[in-house]
Amino acid sequence: MAGKVLSLLPPLVLAAAGLSGLLLLCVPTRDVREPPALKYGIVLDAGSSHTSMFVYKWPADKENDTGIVGQHSSCDVQGGGISSYADNPSGAGQSLVECLEQALRDVPKERHAGTPLYLGATAGMRLLNLTSPEASASVLEAVTQTLTQYPFDFRGARILSGQDEGVFGWVTANYLLENFIKYGWVGRWFRPRKGTLGAMDLGGASTQITFETAIPAEDPANEVKLRLYGQHYRVYTHSFLCYGRDQVLQRLLASALQTHRFHPCWPRGYSTQVLLQDLYQSPCTEAQWPQTFNSSARVSVSGTSDPVLCRDLVSGLFDLSSCTFSRCSFNGVFQPPVAGNFIAFSAFYYTVDFLRTAMGLPVATLQQLEAAAMAICNQTWAELQTRAPRQQARLADYCAGAMFVQQLLSRGYGFDERSFRLRLCQVAPSQGASPDAQRSRCMGSSHVLGLFASWF
Repeated sequence: MAGKVLSLLPPLVLAAAGLSGLLLLCVPTRDVREPPALKYGIVLDAGSSHTSMFVYKWPADKENDTGIVGQHSSCDVQGGGISSYADNPSGAGQSLVECLEQALRDVPKERHAGTPLYLGATAGMRLLNLTSPEASASVLEAVTQTLTQYPFDFRGARILSGQDEGVFGWVTANYLLENFIKYGWVGRWFRPRKGTLGAMDLGGASTQITFETAIPAEDPANEVKLRLYGQHYRVYTHSFLCYGRDQVLQRLLASALQTHRFHPCWPRGYSTQVLLQDLYQSPCTEAQWPQTFNSSARVSVSGTSDPVLCRDLVSGLFDLSSCTFSRCSFNGVFQPPVAGNFIAFSAFYYTVDFLRTAMGLPVATLQQLEAAAMAICNQTWAELQTRAPRQQARLADYCAGAMFVQQLLSRGYGFDERSFRLRLCQVAPSQGASPDAQRSRCMGSSHVLGLFASWF
């Protein structure tokens, strides 16, 4: 998409979420009388850790060549992401059946044949495609075989590029916040006189940063031009593969084994058995392979609650030693200075929300976020269990996650106290919805609506 002018059909709202790396607002869906004839579309968001299905609806008319789309329903696919079925490709297709059956019920039967159906896979499949193109192709083939069995208008299953993912997230966030177009009280659409927000997404296998910029990118690969509602936008975007939360945790564990033989980011009193084969099977950790090791061996690793050593371990993820451009973020990647407000979602939200709610720590400034990361990394396993007894599965990793988020924002992207402002998403209560369900409205997939839009 670099250098091209795209006319996207952006969405109305996807339960989008998060932590605002600087500003986050949640806008409730408007209760508007629907026209008698609606069109529908279905997108399957195949992320690295799970897949979600979203059903959208829209009237046939457009506003200045760009449509107005709203979410109709959604469904979370049980099990892991489709990339986890590398050894069982047919299982990837089978995993989608329950949600597809729901789609049959959600979309009126007379609209089935004209309802486009897409699947977009993200960084998990990008990694699988790097390590085993054959397995990746087999998974996509199995998924395609399942999707074509349904009476919808199947338009394809493909792996999104990191640039796609970043731009679609930016489009979705700004559409959600009505920065492109807004429905006025007089019953007309109009373009608000306000700027766009930058978007930061932290997934399982990659992280993306995308924001509007006035100057051309020094690296054309980082620039995308968009046309939305008659307006043109120049956008900077970059995706860092292997910098998603799950892959970062694996990389930190590999570094901890290599350097300390214990894990300074894990809480004292916590220990577990690590199967080396699982640790080093990702291309994100292959550079850390020991010269000789038994892949089937298990090693016992204990936590030490050492925030200083943990910070040093996380800092090692960011290479700031070289830059061939006027300015870089890290790893030699061009990035103009961050400016304006940003919305950060997915694992950014989960991590900072835990610091704020379970730990009771202030996180409104970069200094407070750093202090909160140091504080949680000082906690023992017993103390963490007392604070969050229902979050056992991910509890030991919150220190590493918090330290990474703080380092990524400050050391990686270059935010400082002047440019950093944080507000957490406030969700209007939904009648009959549990607190978790209400919160999930702020934490949904970030890029699906933009993905949906681009294919129309």
